[in-house]
Amino acid sequence: MFLNYLNSLPATVAQGIMWGLMAIGVYITYRILDIADLTVDGSLVTGAAVCATLMVNGWHVAPAILMAVLAGMLAGLLTGVFHTGMGIPPILAGILTQLILWSINLKIMGKANMPLLARNHFLLASGLYIPRTLLTLVLVAAAVIALLYWLFGTEVGCSIRATGCNLQMSRAQGINTSLTKILGLMMSNGIVALAGAFLAQYKGAADINMGRGAIVIGLAAVIIGEAVMSRISRNFAVKLLSVVVGGVIYFFVYQTIIFLGLDTDLLKMLSALLVAVFLAIPYWKKTYFSHPKKKPLADVAEEALEEVPHA
Repeated sequence: MFLNYLNSLPATVAQGIMWGLMAIGVYITYRILDIADLTVDGSLVTGAAVCATLMVNGWHVAPAILMAVLAGMLAGLLTGVFHTGMGIPPILAGILTQLILWSINLKIMGKANMPLLARNHFLLASGLYIPRTLLTLVLVAAAVIALLYWLFGTEVGCSIRATGCNLQMSRAQGINTSLTKILGLMMSNGIVALAGAFLAQYKGAADINMGRGAIVIGLAAVIIGEAVMSRISRNFAVKLLSVVVGGVIYFFVYQTIIFLGLDTDLLKMLSALLVAVFLAIPYWKKTYFSHPKKKPLADVAEEALEEVPHA
């Protein structure tokens, strides 16, 4: 039994990297833009549906993945227009886009499930060829992190980061915050759709329900990665890498739960509880484990005298 667990670890790492890619998209909205975007549950399926449908119709895998990314970016654009152009709160805007994408994804595939078999198509990520899949995913994740590291160092990227950090100050500095929000949402959902394209190849099918709970997995990867690697470096590239590492750790925990023989019906509940625990860790550390040093009495007295107005 334990040998089977060890044999499943490479596949677990592969899934962790794919969901870690998706979590990078969640990180852009959740941490950088300070927006809770629920579009990802739909845009993940959009990426999978577009990639699978095009490949079934004779497209090569590379342009099919590119079109999947563009479709995800359009989904992010729609959410951005709902939020910035129509004044809809970001959470509701994401839910509306998610509902719209449900119908669009069904129309793209023509049915609820689109098979994408490795024996009929050349796939970059397949569950049948784990070593090649792992190498491909590592290279793709490295390329995405490098591209985002460069992009967020440009004027446009800095504007997006400034918008999420302080909206009012960004507007005062002349930044078009509506545009930066839209760009951030497009970027985020484009990466989520990229992950969806790889997931469709890995699972051998695109399914209308494959995006359910994606936001929970994404948040879990972000929170776990930050908790594990927060002390290593504050470099932006390291932060993005930590999200991918968080995705791998999440699936290690997921696989361990299955190995221990726990009821699989409880996996979603356990995932939510895991996210809740990691979200609570910073609060617990601040509330129960941080003991600020007491100032010397002389320093306290000096500060009190400085506050007294002089005659």
